[in-house]
Order: sequence, then structure tokens, then C-alpha cells
Amino acid sequence: MNRTLAITLGVIGAIVLVVLLAVGWGVSTYNRIVSAEEGVKSGWSQVENQYQRRYDLIPNLVETVKGYAKQEKEVLEGVTNARSRVGQLSVTPEVLNDPKAFAKFQQAQDGLSSALSRLLVVTENYPQLKSNENFLALQQQLEGTENRISVERKRFNETVQSFNVTIRRFPASFIASMSGFKEKSYFSAAAGSDQAPKVNF
Repeated sequence: MNRTLAITLGVIGAIVLVVLLAVGWGVSTYNRIVSAEEGVKSGWSQVENQYQRRYDLIPNLVETVKGYAKQEKEVLEGVTNARSRVGQLSVTPEVLNDPKAFAKFQQAQDGLSSALSRLLVVTENYPQLKSNENFLALQQQLEGTENRISVERKRFNETVQSFNVTIRRFPASFIASMSGFKEKSYFSAAAGSDQAPKVNF
């Protein structure tokens, strides 16, 4: 009887140990996925910060250029309209989980980048503007912001890659699918960005 009891207790102990190990692994995997997702959110907020910085600089740039380039009304309106479209988007954390909303956000930002590029090309026709200290300072701020946006988008894509790999790897994919974690979207290059812009003097 004692031997049967010992075997039974040994089996129960082994089952409990396996269950505890499985639960421990599941909790650890879940926590790792949560940390990776928080990394994505943090990267996203840095991208948003840089887009906001650019959004705030644009009215100053447009007003500075307006004084010199009155006949370039169409280009200035294009920048203002593109900024307005960006401002109308309500960017929530859910955008990261919705590829269509993410694509719409990226399209609006790419449109604004394109409009700003046209504006900076137009300013080449105004020598007095190019030498204006206010314009030069704004232009440097804007160029710095564009560089920061590029860096933050790259970092964001790296965190998205890490997250997507984590939730797709076996056996963590079981925990991810049971917990509702989904792949995040990457930033992609704007259409036509593989070709250098043409500047005519």
C-alpha cells in the first residue's frame, strides 16, 4: 500500500511540476510579448512626436515664404491643405492594429512631405528668401525634423520586426493567438521615393 501511495504521489508531483513549468513558460512568454508590444507603442510615440514637431513648424515656414513668394499661392495652399489633412487624422493606438488606418496615416504624412519638398524647391527662385535668417532657421529646423522622422521610422520598423518575429515564433505563437496579439504594420517608402526630385534653376 505504501509503495502504491508513493508511486501515486510521485506521479501527481510530476504532473504538478509539468503544469507549473507550463504555466511559468506561458506567463514568461506572455510577458515577453507584452514588452515587445510596449516597445512598438513607444517607437510609435517617438514617430508621432517628430511628426507633431514638423506639423507645428509648417505655419511659420509658410508665413515666412508668403512674404516673398506671393505668386506661388498654389504651392503654399498645397502645403496648408496637406497639413490640414494630417491634422484631421485622429491617431490612436488602435492605428497600429489596423493596417488600413495605418496606411491612411502614412499616406497623409507622405503627402505633407511631398508638399514641403515642392515648397523648398520653389524657394530656390527667391534669392532674397534664401538669405533671410528666419527662413534659413526654419529650413534647418524642418530638415532636422525630416531627418529625425526618418530615424524614428527606422527604429519603429525595427521594433515592429522584433514584435512580429516574437509572436510568430513557435511555440510563442500559441500564446500570442490565444491572447489576441496581431502583427503590426511597417512604415514603407512613399511611392516614387526611389527617384531623386528634379530641381530646375
